[in-house]
Amino acid sequence: MDGLKRTIDLNADVGEGVSTEPQLMPLISSCNVACGGHYGDRDTILTTLERAKNHKVRVGAHPGYPDKANFGRVVLEISPEALTDSICDQLTLFIDCCKQLDIPMHHIKPHGALYNQAARDMKVAQAFLNALERLALKVPIYTLPNGVLHNIAKGQFSTVSEAFVDRRYHNDGSLVSRKLKGAVVEDPAQAWLQLRSMIFTSSLNTWEDETLSIQADTYCVHGDTPGALDLLRHIHRQFDAHNLILAS
Repeated sequence: MDGLKRTIDLNADVGEGVSTEPQLMPLISSCNVACGGHYGDRDTILTTLERAKNHKVRVGAHPGYPDKANFGRVVLEISPEALTDSICDQLTLFIDCCKQLDIPMHHIKPHGALYNQAARDMKVAQAFLNALERLALKVPIYTLPNGVLHNIAKGQFSTVSEAFVDRRYHNDGSLVSRKLKGAVVEDPAQAWLQLRSMIFTSSLNTWEDETLSIQADTYCVHGDTPGALDLLRHIHRQFDAHNLILAS
């Protein structure tokens, strides 16, 4: 390793009722706050925003399918118009909470099944962008690189390529279904190896045991991943030896 420090952005999905969220905040540099679709309400948003503000963590909206029963992880049979309306409602609530606490909105990131569908389905991706257009939002979008949402947003919105520390990938860059055992990386050592590979070689080992090239500007750890706090703490213990610092 050379002596130059490399800055990385670690983000986490929060505001989802996980008991360790207060301890996660000092270990991340940006966060994605559930805003009432898959989880949450005004009170949970305000509580999460206050925590983020106290730790100088950048905040983003995390809208999902309006489906709390399934935590937004099931694709809803919903019209594009109804989806746009729901996303607008979620974002309006989030923006209002940000204004109440005088916190700037840094970015937006779709949640769960909406995130994955927007990466492969043109109608879903456009419904998502229609909500941003309706509200005149110009904040960056955290999304899978080279997915449909990422590609059609170019030129109109700023995009931030995201990679996952705690999820396995297929050869085509899609995420392995959570229904499959091992799709979620819970072991801190394995999560660190994946992150290290992405940072220093822009690649990772896939589910099919091949090498996938991946370029990312932010790296996500899900707040509800079992052992997420231990995972993040282990990653931070590697920082000095690898000349890494957390974005500020």
